[in-house]
Parts: sequence; structure tokens; C-alpha cells
Amino acid sequence: MWISFTLLAAFMQSWRNAFQNQLSKSVNVSGVTLSRFLFATPVAGIYLALLYLWQPETQLISFNTQFVSYILGASFMQILATVLMVNLFKQKNFATGVGLAKSEALIAAVLGLFFFGTSLSLLGWLGVFVGGVAVFLLSTREGFRDVSLKTFVIGLACGGSFALTSLWVREASLTSDLPVLFRAAWVLLFVLSLQTFVLLTYLLIKDRATLKDLFARPKLLLLTGLAGYFGSLGWFTAMSIQAVPYVKTLGQIEIFFSIMLAMFWLKEHPKIKDIGGLILIGVSAVLVVWS
Repeated sequence: MWISFTLLAAFMQSWRNAFQNQLSKSVNVSGVTLSRFLFATPVAGIYLALLYLWQPETQLISFNTQFVSYILGASFMQILATVLMVNLFKQKNFATGVGLAKSEALIAAVLGLFFFGTSLSLLGWLGVFVGGVAVFLLSTREGFRDVSLKTFVIGLACGGSFALTSLWVREASLTSDLPVLFRAAWVLLFVLSLQTFVLLTYLLIKDRATLKDLFARPKLLLLTGLAGYFGSLGWFTAMSIQAVPYVKTLGQIEIFFSIMLAMFWLKEHPKIKDIGGLILIGVSAVLVVWS
């Protein structure tokens, strides 16, 4: 089940990144960041309501200090991660920028080991390591000889922010004893609602021009929100079932979808080393699933 949701997340996130990449050419960073959450929030509410209709469940999510703190941490960290991701689009080409941000799998494994009690098998660690090598390969312009320090730092910060988001999402979900689909849906609704409220309030007060730019592109805004929602639904549900490093390592298959989009939609041309990195990511995904 977690594999299916991870593949859904990877596929939809590649489309969301592509739509955000298009938006970033005419809308500033804060507006592009909001586009991920704005239309996703009402869809999350509808999905949760449909869950209760489909499978009657009398229990609601229980609020406690841990749950609230994890929700707050995950919400703000994901906003930061998305801002950094949009900045990555401006540093390198689309496919490579996404590849660099996928360092989150390796970072999540390390942080999970030391701070969240996550344990991986030897084969799982090997899969995460191979994925990390692939990410580094994808983050260089001309192989290992030419590493952009600025891009590397932004990518590492982006990956770390996404890793913390994922770890806190899982912890928030684990505070509830609801069935997995319900607790994942509750966490997703709260995170998206808080993110939308914070960003929308900020732009209404500080930068209404960005909102006008954003709503001037309703089709792209809607597509970004829907792709973002289904991507988040996949991630949140998969991480409620399985440890974050496994989910995120398998999720690196997203780079395959991103390269395909870059080639056939954005008309970018990945280099041979990008294909090599893609092969390594495939190997790491197989290792993680087998483990």
C-alpha cells in the first residue's frame, strides 16, 4: 500500500514541480509557493468528508501538545522547503534542480536515526546511499569537476527542510490511533489549511500585486493546486504507513518523471550524467523495496 501511494506522490509531484516552474517565470516566489496550497486545501476537506461517508468512523482526530507542535513544525518547514525549491528552478535547469532537492531521502535517514528512532536494514541503508550518490551526480553541471556551491547549498537546505517536514508529518500521524487513511487525511488537512492561511494573509497585507499575478493565471494555478494535493496525499499516506527514508528513497523515482517532462514538455535536454543518475535512482528504489 505504501509503495502505491509513494508512486502516486512521485508522479503528481513531478507535474506540480513542472507547473510551479512555469509559474515562477512570471510570479514571484511567495506567489508560486501559495499556488501549491491554495486549491489543495478545499480538496483535502472534501476528501476527508468522503472518507467518513465511505467508511463510517465515529472518532475524530485528538488534539494534544505533540500533535499541534508537529503540525506547526511541518507546515512552516514545508513552506520554507517550497520557497527554496522555487529558488532552485532559477539556479539550474528544471530536472537537475529537482534532483538536487531529493537529497531529502539521505538527510531524513540520518535525522531519523539520531532524533526520531528510525531504524533501517542494511539493504535499506545501501539503497539510501546509492540514492544519495545519484542525487549528487544530478546536482553537478559538468560531472564532479564543476559543482555550483550556491546551488548545492540551496539544494541541501531544501532537502533538509523537506526531510524535517516528512519526519514531523509521520510523527503527527502516529499520535493518533485512527485508521491510517483517516489520520493521514486529518494531518494533510491541518497542514494545508495552516499553510494557506499564513501565506494568503501575508500576501493580502504585504503584496497584493502577487495575488493579482497569480489569479491572472487561473488554469495554471488550478493545475498546480490539484497536482500538489494528490502529491501530498500520496506522501502523507505513505509516510503514515512506512518509515520516511524508505518512502523518500523510493520517491526519488520522481526524477524519472521530471526528466521526461523536461524533455517532452519544457524542451530541456538532460545530459548523459543525468541518465546515469536516473539509473542509480532506479537501483536505490529496488534495494529499498527489497529491504
